Amino acid sequence: MAKFDAKSFNEKAFGKYMSAVPNVKLNKLRESRAIVSDQRLRETFVTNSQTGTVYAVLPFFGLIGGDALNYDGETNLTAERTDTFEQGVFVYGRMKGWTEADFSYDVTGGVDFMANVRNQINRYWNEVDQGTLLAILEGIFAMSETGTGKIKTANAEFVDKHTYDISDSATEEDQHMGATSLNVAIQKACGDNKQKFSLVICHSTVATNLENLKLLAYLKYTDAEGIERDLEMGTWNGRLVIVDDSMPVEVVAGSESADSYTKYTTYILGEGAIGFEPVGAKVPYEMVRDAKTKGGEDTLISRKRNAISVAGISYLKASQKTNSPTDEELKNGRNWALVSNGDNKTISHKAIPIARIISRG
Repeated sequence: MAKFDAKSFNEKAFGKYMSAVPNVKLNKLRESRAIVSDQRLRETFVTNSQTGTVYAVLPFFGLIGGDALNYDGETNLTAERTDTFEQGVFVYGRMKGWTEADFSYDVTGGVDFMANVRNQINRYWNEVDQGTLLAILEGIFAMSETGTGKIKTANAEFVDKHTYDISDSATEEDQHMGATSLNVAIQKACGDNKQKFSLVICHSTVATNLENLKLLAYLKYTDAEGIERDLEMGTWNGRLVIVDDSMPVEVVAGSESADSYTKYTTYILGEGAIGFEPVGAKVPYEMVRDAKTKGGEDTLISRKRNAISVAGISYLKASQKTNSPTDEELKNGRNWALVSNGDNKTISHKAIPIARIISRG
């Protein structure tokens, strides 16, 4: 595919080519097991979809439990039933186009600008999807007021138990991320299930602090040309770390007795925290030719649709205007609640491998 104009562009071949390009970052996320394939999503939105479904409520099976009875030949057995809960899942779609002029090709002696765009698409969509993931997490931790009665209480308990706020600790040293911060946070959230946590997403200020404490080591990979490159990902206590400056940051105003300071949110995800399933678009890639504008232009258009599920948490679609939620809508706590059985009973918050740390760096 030497040429990328509207006449010669083959969207199927281009899509196949893009699928063959190694997506190193997404592969690492999948290796962490925090972002996983969810077969339920594929079956709902692709295999069994007849009308282009964008939202669905799926059964979410409860865990067995209860005290074991004494088997002594005298005690009668009383069986217990498991609850079936309901979980809301959804699809979001995003699209973008990039335009290059024929004249740019002419005056640079044939530099292929579209090839440059093509080579950056994976990175671009990684950043877009990462932004959507952060919007989802922000919405989850804003659901304290969602629901009524026991549902509202359970939602608030999740937010409280899964938040480790050290920004107001007694000493300056304790207000910043330290060697024990991660371990304490995940134990507070999930108790003896803390080993499930496998992914950390933090601001570069927090990452720099961890580097200075020699707690963070960055990963590298070798590209197709044999050059070793920084992956912009690291490890902390064996857990994958993503550094992202779009993480929530809050500036707290000072007073007569105290200086202003900045609070940083760090998210921690465990195995299976986010179900992520690409469900595709009718035309994922296409080239549009405009021969009249500026002597001729080609626009490469890319479209993506992904289905999402969050472990133990239901998307309610309570405040969503169109068939695809925006990032701002995903940040709205009204759209999220713990998975429930429809009768004021939710799953245990300890079963949800999602937590956050709030610190001053």
